[in-house]
Amino acid sequence: MRRMQNVKGTFDYWGTEQAVRKKVQDTLARLFVLYDYGAMETPVLNEQSLLASKYAGGDEILKEMYQLRDQGNRSLALRYDLTIPFAKVTAMYPGLELPFKRYEIGKVFRDGPVKRGRLREFIQCDADAVGIAGPEAEAELMQLAVDAFRALDIGIVIRWNNRRFLGELLSRIGVTEDMQLSVMLTLDKWAKIGAAGVENELLEKGIPTAVSAAVMELLQRETASCSDLAAMYGMPDSPGTREVRALQSLIDQTGLGPWCVFDPFLSRGLSFYTGTVYEIFDSTGTFSSSLGGGGRYDSIIGKLVGRDDILYPAVGLSFGIESIMELLKERGLAVTEDAVVVVPIGNAAEASLLAAAKLRQAGIRTRIDWSGRKLKKSLAAASAKGTRFVLLIGEEEAAAGIVRLKDMAQATERDMSAAEAAALIQAARQSE
Repeated sequence: MRRMQNVKGTFDYWGTEQAVRKKVQDTLARLFVLYDYGAMETPVLNEQSLLASKYAGGDEILKEMYQLRDQGNRSLALRYDLTIPFAKVTAMYPGLELPFKRYEIGKVFRDGPVKRGRLREFIQCDADAVGIAGPEAEAELMQLAVDAFRALDIGIVIRWNNRRFLGELLSRIGVTEDMQLSVMLTLDKWAKIGAAGVENELLEKGIPTAVSAAVMELLQRETASCSDLAAMYGMPDSPGTREVRALQSLIDQTGLGPWCVFDPFLSRGLSFYTGTVYEIFDSTGTFSSSLGGGGRYDSIIGKLVGRDDILYPAVGLSFGIESIMELLKERGLAVTEDAVVVVPIGNAAEASLLAAAKLRQAGIRTRIDWSGRKLKKSLAAASAKGTRFVLLIGEEEAAAGIVRLKDMAQATERDMSAAEAAALIQAARQSE
């Protein structure tokens, strides 16, 4: 017999885990709509040239991109994120009214190493806005993140920085412009590889010893504020410094301070970020993987339409569903069973179908227990799933045109019509 297995880094989901995954996605979708982000759906298949372009993520993404050819020998690829498809839509439809805000929840694919919270096929939940040049766009997305994780009962910290500001710092200590992105990517690994690892990687990349030493000295100032660093390195009124101060002011004025921490060495991996970047982490520190992140990418859309001289200000936020699920698994997945269960006893199939139809017409999720097991076991199974209401329908009830409504929470039973049962269940749920 052939052994069946999934492709490495892909999984099937059902039962409680799928119910929790759906609840997380529904929670995020509700918040996206509340913040006036409209729904969007883009193709999984894209032209390889779009996803492989230097402004779409750089060389670091090429090795993880799934590539294929169709029957017309066209070079295609599976999307690895939702940001570039959003930028593509904006570039393809120049008549879009700006600001344009959208959210998308969909699968993306990366042929990278598989580890905890990092898969080859996974869901991304993104919110992006184009047409807002000021820091208010970033501040609003930070508010959205705080509200979303509050709704998921997850304490977070948002670590943030500005790539322009970091580039100015690196320039001041002698890192040439052509090496700045490479140095940023190394600094981004600091928490994982430590100071020694950073120093070794810088030297391996050919960064001069004196410049590497200056970078390591800069790292010792991790807790310094933007103003302190700007003063130390002679850039008190640089463009990057002004951008950091403007966003910090909004953070302070809108009460986001308890969740937002300035991190002068955060840069995030992809090369397209041009300004603010942020990463979301579990506030307890017990879960090390990122729960989400994003930033400003003002250059991508202009380059997509062949106009490097035009900036389309854009900023986005992506939630890491797989990391969120890993964290929730550690806590113990749980979801309340919201379905009412109809239990046919004996020859009561027709009456059970009719009663279930009444409940469903009232908008009540309903499951009929067709297992044929003993009533005691059916009730035990319903109780284990957190079911409150059970409709018992035997041959006598069927003949009389009634149901027996059992309230598991109140340990009561009453005979009534299916319509009366639906009204009582709805009233009980509204009062909860």
